Amino acid sequence: MKNLIPVAAVVVLAMMFTSCKKEYTCTCTTSMTGVPSTTVSGKTDKMSKKDAKSKCEAGNTSTTVAGITTSVNCKID
Repeated sequence: MKNLIPVAAVVVLAMMFTSCKKEYTCTCTTSMTGVPSTTVSGKTDKMSKKDAKSKCEAGNTSTTVAGITTSVNCKID
């Protein structure tokens, strides 16, 4: 019984430091000069919030061609 308490404490501490993997919603808004913006959302696979944020924000872009700027801004909701 005396050995059970330290083992239980180690298990609880290990659980506290593991990242929770779940689905997140990535919302991307596309805007273009002179055109109303559009918004699209999608779910990520089960992953940590840090990985989901990184994957979602990889879609951020901004391009200007012939004076027309198109930008995509993505974020985790």
